[in-house]
Amino acid sequence: MIEAEPGSSGRSAPAIDEIAYDILRTLRQNGRVSIAALAQEVGISRASAYSRVEALTRAGIITGFTAEVDMAKLGLGVSALVFCTIQPQRWTSFLAAVSDLPDLESVRIMTGEHDVMLTVRSIDMESMQSLAIGTIAALPEVTKMETVIVLGEVFRRPYVLPGDIPPRERFSVDKGLMRFTRTDQNRDKRV
Repeated sequence: MIEAEPGSSGRSAPAIDEIAYDILRTLRQNGRVSIAALAQEVGISRASAYSRVEALTRAGIITGFTAEVDMAKLGLGVSALVFCTIQPQRWTSFLAAVSDLPDLESVRIMTGEHDVMLTVRSIDMESMQSLAIGTIAALPEVTKMETVIVLGEVFRRPYVLPGDIPPRERFSVDKGLMRFTRTDQNRDKRV
């Protein structure tokens, strides 16, 4: 069912069987599904479904249950990605400062030109400007900031499972990291 095995990313990832993946797929579609309906969907007993959901929770694979909401209908229709570069010795105070901001939907540490990406929500553009310039850019830990307004949200998956990812042809990178993606060399080179 669930066993620990080293993951390829350097982290320890639990190995789970196909039934556990079926449970996660079902919960991804409906997190409020009853244990009886979950058991029927997956093809196991109610007791087994209950114990498997509990095991996935204890293993830290299931970290909680939440409702999906339409942010625009809540009055938070303005969204932005805020990319920040942080002073190297100021991470602790930066993370403490942004964790107190209720407008932040997510904080993601990243590689590349910037150190962190904040997903923020606001009621209107004036409030977004106040948040970005008056609050985030004003933090003493932030040395550089770029704000990108989200024009539309097409979809958001609650999570992706390993089985969702199809096999793809592998490409090697000739020289380090690049800021562009190679196109097919045979593609028409019209300007």
